[in-house]
Amino acid sequence: MTDIENETPVDNGTPPEAEAPETEGETATVEAAPQDEAARLAEQLAAVQQDLLYARAETQNVRRRAEKEVADAHAYAATKFARDILSVADNLGRALASLSEEQRADEAIKPLLTGLEATERELMSVFERHGITRIAAVGLPLDPNQHQAMLEIPSEKDPGTIVQEMQAGYMMKDRLLRPAMVGVAKKAE
Repeated sequence: MTDIENETPVDNGTPPEAEAPETEGETATVEAAPQDEAARLAEQLAAVQQDLLYARAETQNVRRRAEKEVADAHAYAATKFARDILSVADNLGRALASLSEEQRADEAIKPLLTGLEATERELMSVFERHGITRIAAVGLPLDPNQHQAMLEIPSEKDPGTIVQEMQAGYMMKDRLLRPAMVGVAKKAE
């Protein structure tokens, strides 16, 4: 072994980088590194802030959708039940319509008739309280969003005008429960 190989480095208190003189290129690289790092961090910060804004917007949209779904669920919770009860209203109306004038005048049937009419009024009152309304039909032009044309009837009225209602249609607030089944005027031959 030579003396140079056995020599241990002497610590004189200065860092090894400071011992060697720097050249101009090395100084620029050392100074550029912190600037590049700062620029990279600024870009990352901007990206994270943008992601945060998108996440907040998405969270707000999800919350609004959930609130709307809850409001719709409350407003239209009884839709299926309302559709089912419409047949009861139809049958009650048909029962009242089937009575002739002689039957209506019969004193034995008057209490039954009074009860049926009161039941129909109460049912219509309940419909009204829950936002269920009957769709107007006769005399109006056919609206495919509310009416279902079942047949055409020769008439003096304008073609496309509803001249007969076979089954009443109903809306629940702004939603269609059941379209009105109607007969539509066509040009008389």
